[in-house]
Amino acid sequence: MTRTQSASIGEVLRSLLFYAMFYSGSVLIVLACVFTLLVNSRETFRRTVDSWSLFHRWCMRNILRITILVEGQMPAGPVFVAMKHESFFEAIDLPQVLDYPGVFAKAELMRIPGWGFAGDRYGLVTVEREQGARTLRHMMTAAKAISGEGRPLAMFPEGSRVPHGTRPELKSGFAGIYKLLGLQVVPIAVNSGPLYHRLWKRAGVITYRIEPSIPPGLPRPEAEALVHVAINTLNTP
Repeated sequence: MTRTQSASIGEVLRSLLFYAMFYSGSVLIVLACVFTLLVNSRETFRRTVDSWSLFHRWCMRNILRITILVEGQMPAGPVFVAMKHESFFEAIDLPQVLDYPGVFAKAELMRIPGWGFAGDRYGLVTVEREQGARTLRHMMTAAKAISGEGRPLAMFPEGSRVPHGTRPELKSGFAGIYKLLGLQVVPIAVNSGPLYHRLWKRAGVITYRIEPSIPPGLPRPEAEALVHVAINTLNTP
């Protein structure tokens, strides 16, 4: 998060109110998630997680004055979504864009006490940096089980968050998962960085652009090139 930046008094005050409102509300929602896990209610747990994402949007719209624009439409059925990652915004907002997504998440996140257990229950797929054959089989078994339920799978193929205006190469794991899943890829560009990835957040519009689907079975260089171009269509310096 950028610490040294100019901001208006309004941006500072709105950001402080956003932090107080969203994070205090998040504590209550996390407690609700724990309760639903204890009573083993998967559907209620899902709705609780979705409500956290929806609450985040409410705070953005009514406090930060950030609105969301979605260009294009998601295809029906299980797909493999490849999305640009510029800030925490899209990680929190995924359930608002996709219908009950299974998300590929770094193993470090899944080792956080409590969070990892909840993520596993929701449908996060653990990605190990050093993928042996056994680890890869386990990951693909989990991913195929999720897509078998008709749910979309989502990945940030450039890895962790990247600054707006940069275009790092895709991580090698994308190509392997693309090949093994055999699903069409839906690239999604997003430009959240300039407004959201900063200490004092700015008002404006964050855009998702759903690009045309890429069929399964393409050679690795072609698939990677198409995805890389597509997820960066909103990535102007």
